[in-house]
Amino acid sequence: MPEILSNNTLSSNTELFSRAVRVIPGGVNSPVRSFASVGGMPYFVAKGEGSRIVDVEGTSYIDYVQSYGASLLGHAHPVVVEAVSSAARLGVTFGAPTLAEVELAEKICSSVPGCEQVRLTSSGTEAAMSAIRLARGFTGRDRIIKFAGCYHGHSDALLASAGSGVATLALPGSAGVPVSAVAETMVYPYNQVPPIDSSVACVIVEPVAANMGVVPPRPGFLEGLRVACDRAGALLIFDEVITGFRIAKGGAAQLYGVIPDLWCFGKVIGGGLPIGAYAGPRRIMEMVAPVGPVYQAGTLSGNPLATAAGLAVLSLVDDGSYKELSSKVAGFAEEMRMALSYGGLDPQVPTAGTLMGLFFGKEEVVDYEGAKASASTGIYNRLFHGLLAKGIAFPPSPYEALFVSLAHTEEDLEITVAAVADLAKTLT
Repeated sequence: MPEILSNNTLSSNTELFSRAVRVIPGGVNSPVRSFASVGGMPYFVAKGEGSRIVDVEGTSYIDYVQSYGASLLGHAHPVVVEAVSSAARLGVTFGAPTLAEVELAEKICSSVPGCEQVRLTSSGTEAAMSAIRLARGFTGRDRIIKFAGCYHGHSDALLASAGSGVATLALPGSAGVPVSAVAETMVYPYNQVPPIDSSVACVIVEPVAANMGVVPPRPGFLEGLRVACDRAGALLIFDEVITGFRIAKGGAAQLYGVIPDLWCFGKVIGGGLPIGAYAGPRRIMEMVAPVGPVYQAGTLSGNPLATAAGLAVLSLVDDGSYKELSSKVAGFAEEMRMALSYGGLDPQVPTAGTLMGLFFGKEEVVDYEGAKASASTGIYNRLFHGLLAKGIAFPPSPYEALFVSLAHTEEDLEITVAAVADLAKTLT
């Protein structure tokens, strides 16, 4: 990788972390960045290019975090950088509609089967929170169903038995959330169709669970949810903040053939800038203000820089791009599995389209309990630090997906597999 630090004038990782903890809780602005579950201290990124990042000390890493899936094309793709730069020269925010908002909504609707209208937000948390409110307003019901280990952002009602950072820190939910906020939230095991009756407004699910590692849906699970929701008159919400425009152009609906009533999007559709969206058929979406009685707003929703970046990314990928990346990920997963197996471990390296996970244990991981059992072995933590020392950055938590971008080369993957094979026998 070309040297991208022209002048290393920044502090060391240790010095920066010491400064950070004085002015930022835990020294980080999102808990999963803290290395709490793997131990140690986070590195501070100075720059990124393609598949790699460079920290403030000048150390280069092959990066499999990729902003937790937001960077489909890799870091600092020149087309995206130019799109953001051009948009910024025209103004960074207006509080008024722009052309790019319309074009991004049109792109989403034309790509995702069954999607007719989109409301942009500033984050995935906002999108999920708003989709729940819309489902309650549309059905006139209060109760919601979610699945243990699925993370839908940090709104109060959805933090019960959540994955991602909540799982990383071994928290049951969060202090500060009143009992009343989760009184109408029912939690069931992932990959099992729960009882759904006429009291339920909606079922929200990650169609591929990607916040407890990567747990694909078992055959019949998504189909069963669709049938059960239809029977009860409840809405089915796919939280595709991670999977949307990541596992396929049309997301889970394209990959699995099940169409929900509402979607939540984020990450890829903003090209690495803050964004979120909820979407669905016109008959439901027109319940949202100013057309309908369900209120939701946001000063920076549809931000010109985020929409420009998202449009740039989506203009550069097609079905062939996803096929290419899925094939690359499948091969990488199998090589990883073999390298770890030769080391005497019991690895599971599940894939779903372009997503890839990593678990340890003889029993197939199909839900949150299985993911926790894998994490409890401590193998991932040791692998993480071993790879970091070799210049390879995996997510600092056993509950996150591994993200391979279109910028990762075969050489990147070969270097990673060789490093894993070298470490495997030291991990038991």
